[in-house]
Amino acid sequence: MAAGTKPLRADAARNRDKLIAAATDVFGERGLDAPLEEIARRAGVSIGTLYNHFPTREAFFDAIFPERLAAVDRIAEAALADADPWNGFVGFVEGLFALQAEDRGLNDALAQRFPLATEVNDACSRGFRHVERIIGRAHESGQLRHDFEPADLVTLTWAMAQVIRESMDAAPHAWRRCLAFYLDGLRADAARPVAVPALTEEQLAEVMRR
Repeated sequence: MAAGTKPLRADAARNRDKLIAAATDVFGERGLDAPLEEIARRAGVSIGTLYNHFPTREAFFDAIFPERLAAVDRIAEAALADADPWNGFVGFVEGLFALQAEDRGLNDALAQRFPLATEVNDACSRGFRHVERIIGRAHESGQLRHDFEPADLVTLTWAMAQVIRESMDAAPHAWRRCLAFYLDGLRADAARPVAVPALTEEQLAEVMRR
């Protein structure tokens, strides 16, 4: 609760907690475009009560996903602590996509399929800084192809989010096979020149706005 905000009455606080728990489940099962009416139904409250606590869909995102995205920080810390920079890079990528495969809502959030709220964007920006360090270490070790940039991991995340979303029910581990082929192509000794450059920061921002 923000500083200076009046504490909620006990019944209102219980309703808010029930809404957060229900939203976590519903978004996890159905993605970020899940109907808010379903969240209200599971929480056992009216849709009016839902909007009183969370006037926008993005308000739910801020309440739920920063804590869940903290798992990305833990994966990044483990990657940076790995004595082998390549193993650290692979461990980070695999750990990131495993999180996405466990939660449709988190998959949507990391793929930025919806305009995200401030706290979620802040968490994603923090994750991007981790990515820069993880990729930098793998470059310096000579194991990761030199032309792979953090922006390329962003586009891989978008692509893998689609693979996860489409195969989650029928083949929940199909993304691991796809990633394995991709990772083999990122080894320095397998690299061939790529004529198209990585997306610039401006291009990434434009894509996300669209």
